[in-house]
Amino acid sequence: MGWGELTYPEVGASAGVLPSGYRHVHRIAFLGADVRVFDRAVQALLRWRMHRRAGISIDRPELRPEPGVDFRLRVGWRGLLVQAPCRIVFTIDEKDRAGFAYGTLSGHPECGEEAFLVRRDGAGRSFFEVRAFSRPDSLTARIAGPLGRFAQDVITSRYLGAMRSLSRAA
Repeated sequence: MGWGELTYPEVGASAGVLPSGYRHVHRIAFLGADVRVFDRAVQALLRWRMHRRAGISIDRPELRPEPGVDFRLRVGWRGLLVQAPCRIVFTIDEKDRAGFAYGTLSGHPECGEEAFLVRRDGAGRSFFEVRAFSRPDSLTARIAGPLGRFAQDVITSRYLGAMRSLSRAA
């Protein structure tokens, strides 16, 4: 769609070693060992159901995550609406691993990247992983300081809880 350039140089780094100079998030949740858990989790992630369950809306919910696709995350709290422009920077579509990452575009309160990965190990156990690096990119985010970091932690916990719930749903 072409909403401008990414606001950070380390594109794709959420797939490996997280770069210095940013706040890091790395959380993993066990989802279950049932063979269907992996498939349900992947569908919940790729259809944005995890985001919606966590209280994050997408301005283009019909889109399938593909590299180069631009969209806006929307987070509302007590009458305050934050819109955060993002771009899908990579996807993973393998037999036992699936997911994607998005990076921040101009207008996002933070700069950085967040990756979401569903994986299944050799024993058939499924896990959900969130990996991110970010730092404030707007005056509001810088002023928010610890409150902004707290909000990120709350949203990450909501993502994990949403995936636990959605992957087990019949």
